This record gives sequence, C-alpha cells and structure tokens, in this order.
Amino acid sequence: MPDKGTKKKLTRVEGGETPSTGTAKDTKPFIASDESKAKARNFRIFAIVSWIVAIGLEVGAILMLKKVPINTTWLIILIVADLIFAVIGNLLWKKANRFDPASEKDKFRFFVQNQLGAIIAVIAFLPLVILIFTNKDLKGKQKGLVGGIAVVALLIAGVTGIDFNPPSQEQYTQQIEQVKSLGAGHVYWTKSGTRFHLYQDCQHINTRKTDEIFQGSVPQARELKNITELCKTCEGRWKKEHVAVESPVPEIEIPAAEVPAGEAVPVPVN
Repeated sequence: MPDKGTKKKLTRVEGGETPSTGTAKDTKPFIASDESKAKARNFRIFAIVSWIVAIGLEVGAILMLKKVPINTTWLIILIVADLIFAVIGNLLWKKANRFDPASEKDKFRFFVQNQLGAIIAVIAFLPLVILIFTNKDLKGKQKGLVGGIAVVALLIAGVTGIDFNPPSQEQYTQQIEQVKSLGAGHVYWTKSGTRFHLYQDCQHINTRKTDEIFQGSVPQARELKNITELCKTCEGRWKKEHVAVESPVPEIEIPAAEVPAGEAVPVPVN
C-alpha cells in the first residue's frame, strides 16, 4: 500500500535527506557534519560556562559555612542556584553529544564525554555536603535541613548528568543503514514521539493530539528529539509490502496423463 501522505502540518527539517551509500561492505562510519559540530561546540561552551558558575556558587556556599552565625537562608539559596546551573550544564552537554557523538572504540573518551555531567555533579556538591555535615556551627534541625537539601541537589544533578542511552557514531551508523535498507531517504517524527517512522500516514503519528509532523534524517531525529528507535508498525508494513512484491506465486506443473505403451494418444475433438 503506497504512502497516502498526511493531512497534518508537515515540516521539513533543513538538510533532512540521508545520503545514499553502496552495499554493506561500502558502509562508512557516521561523521557529524560541520554544521552539527559547530552547534555541538556552542552547546559545550555554554555547558562549561554553566558548570563553572555552579562550582563558583558551591565555593560561595562553602565560604558562607565559615561565617558565624551561618545564614541558613542564603546558604539554601546558593545550593538551589548551584543546582539550577549544574542541571542546565548537564542538559546542554548531553544535547551537544547528540549533535557530535563519540566513538565507542575509545571507551575511556566515550565514557567521560557522555557521563561528564554526573562527574561535574559530584564536584559541584559532594564537598559541600561533606562540609555541611561535619560543620560544628550548624546545629540540629538547621544541619538536617541544609544537609538534606544539599543531598537532594546532589542526587538531582547526578541523575540529570547521567546519559542512560549515550549516543555513539556506531549507533548512528547502524540506524542510518537500517533505514536505508528499507529504501527510505528520510524519516518522520512528532514533538512528543519516541520513535521515527517510514510513512507519513502511519497511524501512530496521525492522531488527534498530533498537529505537526517533522521530516528529516535519522541523525536529526536523534539530535532534535533524542529519538532512537524505528516504528515497528512501519517496519512491519514495509516488509509485508516488499515480501508480497518480491515473492511471485510459483507456477504449478500439471503432469501429463500417462498413456499405456502401444496405445495411441487420444486427440481432442473440437
């Protein structure tokens, strides 16, 4: 069944065509475009600046612990501000990695690049947490309140810094080749979707809550929406259609009637 298209608004992402390649033997590893590398660089710069601010706020909170009496309100404000900048840095860094992923071949670099946010979270909060709970000038409920907020901030920053599904050049290559093997030069996705699709008229992206469908390449689906999986319905539909076309009905041979030896073959009369 051919793609009937969609009545939804269709937005084509610039540069959304996936370049064609040869056979599987000619497959080249994914390399980010110059445009994607430039975007990744900008995101990383902003992430690093945000992390520096977060660590600076941590230093400010540590210095405040040395001023007696300790101003609990300002200490909490500094911790919350530290958390905000740490999370912003984490999100920007992970977005940058989607535009310019590392290779799994260099395992150390791959780990550090994808989990750097979690490492920064430890640097930005763990020393502060330790100093809060070992501070002799914080008493009872005051220490429990400030310490509890600092621990929660550490956990939130750590979780947002972890990339549970880190992008890699090898993963991008595999996904691109999967789509190409199904004869598609681009894919479709929605703002709230978790899978990319081969057909505009796929039932999963033509629902009432969908008002816009995006068309682009597999890397763009990952860069913009962090979508990593192909729609199973689209994949099954493609296979069903092409198996039906490529598998002709075999001819059935009807054996001729056996004629006993010595007898004439009867000739049909019109």
